[in-house]
Amino acid sequence: MKKKILITVKTYPTISTKYSELVCTAGLTEDGEWIRIYPIPFRKLDFDRQYKKYQWIIADIEENASDPRPESYKVLNWENIELGDRIDSENGTWTTRKDLVLNNVYTNRDALIADAKDSSKLMSLAVFKPTKLLGMTISKVDREWDPKKLAQFDQTDLFETGPFKIVSKLPYKFKYVFEDDVGHVSRLMIEDWEVGALFWRQLKKYDGNEEKACADVKKKYWNDFALTKDLHFYLGTTQARHFRSRNPFLIIGTFHPKPVDPSLFD
Repeated sequence: MKKKILITVKTYPTISTKYSELVCTAGLTEDGEWIRIYPIPFRKLDFDRQYKKYQWIIADIEENASDPRPESYKVLNWENIELGDRIDSENGTWTTRKDLVLNNVYTNRDALIADAKDSSKLMSLAVFKPTKLLGMTISKVDREWDPKKLAQFDQTDLFETGPFKIVSKLPYKFKYVFEDDVGHVSRLMIEDWEVGALFWRQLKKYDGNEEKACADVKKKYWNDFALTKDLHFYLGTTQARHFRSRNPFLIIGTFHPKPVDPSLFD
C-alpha cells in the first residue's frame, strides 16, 4: 500500500549483519498515526531520494511481519520513494509542525511505559514533554563497531577506496536527565541523526579536538534546546529493548520550537 508520511525522525546509523548500514525513520501519516519504516539504507539512496526531516514522502509499504510493534513497516522499493513538500520552521514558531505533531503528548513516564507494555497496544513511538530538565550527560563508549559484524560486510563498504564507506561509530553517549509530571527522573540516550552529525562536524572544525566538539553538542542540546526552547522528545523503542527493558524508550529526536511565552525561560 502507498502511504504519505511526514518524516519527523531519522536516527544515527547503525550496522547490521543482514542489511549493512541502516537508519531508522519514523513519521506521521496524514491521519496522525505513527509509522516506523525500517530498514532503510539511507546513505545508499540516490541523492534525489534522500528525504529531510519534516518532509512529506510517499512510499509503498507493508507491515513488518517480523516486528510485533504495530507502527513498524517495510518499504517495498527504496528507490521508488517520492519526495513531497517540506514544512519549514516558520521563523522558529513551528506552527504547522505543532498542529501535526503535538496531538498526543505524554507527560508521565509510567503512563508511557504502560502503553508500551500493554499487549493490545505495544505502542513504541511517542512525543514526550518533560516537566523539568535536570541536565545533560556525555560519556565515552566503545569507539569501533563490533568487529564480528564488520567482518561479514563486503569489504568495499569498509574502506574509502570503495564506493561506500560505513559511517563512523560515535565514541560518546549523550543523555538528557529530566523529570516527568510527578517527579520521576529518567536518563535517556539521544540517538537522533543530528547529534551525531553535529559532533563530527565540530570535530572537523576543531581539528580532532573531541572535548571542544562535545562542548558544542552540549551548547546546542542544552544551552539552546533545553534552556531557550519549548523542548519535547520524540521517543522510540528498539525491538529488542521493547520487551526486555523496564523503560524501553530512547530519545530518537527533539522537537524544539520557540516558546510561546519566552519569559518562562528568563
